[in-house]
Amino acid sequence: MSVSAQPEPITNAMTVDVEDYFQVAAFDGCIRREDWSRWPARVEANTRRILELFDESGVHATFFTLGWVAERWPALVRDIAASGHEVASHGFGHERLTALDRGAFRDGVVRTKHLLEDISGTQVSGYRAPSWSIGPTTLWAHQELRDAGYRYSSSIVPIRHDLYGMPAAPRFAFVAGPSGLLEVPATTVRFWGRNWPCGGGGFFRLLPYPLFSRGLKRVNGKERRPTVFYFHPWEIDPGQPRVPGVSLKNRTRHYLNLKHMAPRVRRLLRDFRFDRMDRVFPVGAGAEYPVVALAAAGPGPQ
Repeated sequence: MSVSAQPEPITNAMTVDVEDYFQVAAFDGCIRREDWSRWPARVEANTRRILELFDESGVHATFFTLGWVAERWPALVRDIAASGHEVASHGFGHERLTALDRGAFRDGVVRTKHLLEDISGTQVSGYRAPSWSIGPTTLWAHQELRDAGYRYSSSIVPIRHDLYGMPAAPRFAFVAGPSGLLEVPATTVRFWGRNWPCGGGGFFRLLPYPLFSRGLKRVNGKERRPTVFYFHPWEIDPGQPRVPGVSLKNRTRHYLNLKHMAPRVRRLLRDFRFDRMDRVFPVGAGAEYPVVALAAAGPGPQ
């Protein structure tokens, strides 16, 4: 009796959004941008813990890094690149695109790209919008990114959410027409006629590990597609300062299960195969992705 060959395991993209705890959208109403420097910085130490975690597991990843962070800790950016990871852009100051006009967005992504390249000595090809803020009203960003020299974005979540989301967007990598920029959405799993988040972050901390991993296995096994996993340095830091005045919803979103995050990530690295974004989703000769023209909501800022 012949035994059918098992399919080769899918390699998924492992990503880190390099920002500090006081920069998250959940704290916008409690911490002023001009007060960031007054809060104890923990991003460097936490990111180095992640580098150690990846080194133990033999995994390379993509670090979407804020220009604000890179200016203050250039040695961290150099060490990320020297360890074989991809350095990519998270914009400069963690401004959501819905709060920027095109000129301000353009200045930020150009400035951050040049800064990261000068520090790391590597080409910066990828971008992720803060708070996944490319959506129906900010699709103009794809052309701005392409004009600035980026080759791909990972900035859309095809779900409904109170802060972000574009349910009509494709679930898997596509070329955003007419910009020609590759867009790689955050991973979702399809159940009961709708998309459910399965890409990491707070949902990874909220759901039981077996349930979350089941979603990834479904995308890898049934759909034979790579997934995109993301998390933040502050998510492995249960000892971070508690911010006063935060609503119950935002407090829950931010602080839930922080103490379990690092062990869960370590388990994830054992259970699945991961690599950098630019290797899992190559751009250029031989790479084939569908071209999709998304419907914008309104003309957008000029």
